[in-house]
Amino acid sequence: MHDLGAGFGYLLQGQRWVARHGRQYGFGLVPGLITLVLYVGALVTLALWGADFVGWATPFADDWSSPWGGLFRGFLTAVLFALALLLAVVTFTAVTLLIGQPFYEALSETVDRDVSPDGSAPVSELPLWRELWISARDSLRVVLRALLWGVLLFALGFIPFLGQTVVPVIGLFVTGFFLTEELTSVALQRRTVDARARLALLRSRRTLVWGFGTPLAVSFLVPFVAVFLMPGAVAGATLMARDLLGEETKDEDDREGPGASPRPH
Repeated sequence: MHDLGAGFGYLLQGQRWVARHGRQYGFGLVPGLITLVLYVGALVTLALWGADFVGWATPFADDWSSPWGGLFRGFLTAVLFALALLLAVVTFTAVTLLIGQPFYEALSETVDRDVSPDGSAPVSELPLWRELWISARDSLRVVLRALLWGVLLFALGFIPFLGQTVVPVIGLFVTGFFLTEELTSVALQRRTVDARARLALLRSRRTLVWGFGTPLAVSFLVPFVAVFLMPGAVAGATLMARDLLGEETKDEDDREGPGASPRPH
């Protein structure tokens, strides 16, 4: 339970950090807005023609007596849209991080310098094209794993009662884990922690990861919220990455920044 609270605390700290650094927060909104436009277009397309696709994919239901054929296809259409929404939540972070890679790298590095006792931060020595390639490759691996989980949860959704109660909750925890994996990769990649080591690190502190990622996954289900939370999520994930690696971090009250309240003397 302590790790759950700590994970949620890092999420809140990240949002507070970007609130004190308004200029970087503003730049951080741009990649999310671009990704949002792309995803909204895809989801609207699915909403308009999803029923036609289900009808084409289930010709065997043409001869079913009314109302069973319509109910069956309506249920599949709803499940298909729910699965697409789940995958959109999971992949939104990956695509946004890829589009905004240069900014989020700088943002994460600035957070490190702000909270480090000696003001230092790990700096990637790789060229930008190499960082983008590694980020895209690792994100693809995460998305493929998320897709496998999505298919499994889709199948489990047909189980009466459990499919409408327990499975959605499990889906949020799974989504939260993948979101955290993507977000912490910004800070961990600068520390030359490869994808396999990052996954092992996160699995060793699952409750901490769930405390950070699950509330974020819930909030990302609300339209437009993901765009505004992304910069703070990157900042919070950087703070959590320091915890995972056992790095010393200054207390929040000791940090300086534009808009920060003055400390009493």
